[in-house]
Formats: sequence, C-alpha cells, structure tokens
Amino acid sequence: MPPKPIRVQRQSATPSSSQKSSNYFTAAYRELTSPDNASVVRSVLMFGGAVAFFSSSFSEVLLPGF
Repeated sequence: MPPKPIRVQRQSATPSSSQKSSNYFTAAYRELTSPDNASVVRSVLMFGGAVAFFSSSFSEVLLPGF
C-alpha cells in the first residue's frame, strides 16, 4: 500500500508589523493579568504608589507638628 500524502498549508512569510505589535501587547497584558503574577504586580504597584506619595507634598502630613 502506498504511503498517504502529507498536506502542508503554507503561511505568509512574515506577519505585518501591526500584527506583531498587537501580539506583543496582547501577550504582555495576558502575563500581567495572570493569577501567577498577581502578587508581583500588586507589589510593584504598591511600591510605585509609596514612592509617588513620599515624593509629593502630601507626605508632609506624616511630619509631627512642633
């Protein structure tokens, strides 16, 4: 019995640049919102918030009044 032929579909050589960038942002969003990375993302956001607070004039609220 002769072997069965293998059918291969050809894809385009290179995807368009807009498709590449949308795939990059989609993958980044998917990684940031995954449950495995939730604690890391939360920690980075808290650190950024603390840095922004302490570098602003609102941090003077924490100083004791003399």
